[in-house]
Amino acid sequence: MHQQRFAALIAGLAFAGAAYAAPVLLSPDWAKAACEAWNKDPVLTDKLAESGWAKNDHGRGYKVMQVYRTDCGDRASAEMRIALKDGKAMCVYGGAVEAAKLESGSDYLMSAETARWLEMGKGEYGPMKAMMLGRLGFEGPKMEAMGNMGPFENFLLLVGKVPGESAACPAK
Repeated sequence: MHQQRFAALIAGLAFAGAAYAAPVLLSPDWAKAACEAWNKDPVLTDKLAESGWAKNDHGRGYKVMQVYRTDCGDRASAEMRIALKDGKAMCVYGGAVEAAKLESGSDYLMSAETARWLEMGKGEYGPMKAMMLGRLGFEGPKMEAMGNMGPFENFLLLVGKVPGESAACPAK
């Protein structure tokens, strides 16, 4: 009888632990949580609206940002969409990659090794240094990005703020 109760207790703890496990870093589930965190960050929501960054959406009503970990593959594993809403650059979608083709004049694709994402998430260096040292791969409108390095540092810091399991790779 005690063995059955003990087994049930262990199974319950394992289930509870699984329910609270952090999503895999840069996975669709992580992107959903990052989207929520984006919307709580006034630097991202306000500054990227004020600069005109969010307006450059290729006429779709949103910008696409895709990310991936280079040691986990060579294509985007998560996508976020940012739209201008009530004068703020709001994340309106975080999840699986849906955009088959990115618009080079408005959309962003960012990639780095897992260790580099974690370093940027800790604030060890910002996007300018990361790109100059080849630690952050970037495709998209470079001049627009250069004009928004301050707010983009806050995006990179989301990697350190939004819990993410880095030992496993996102499913593709």
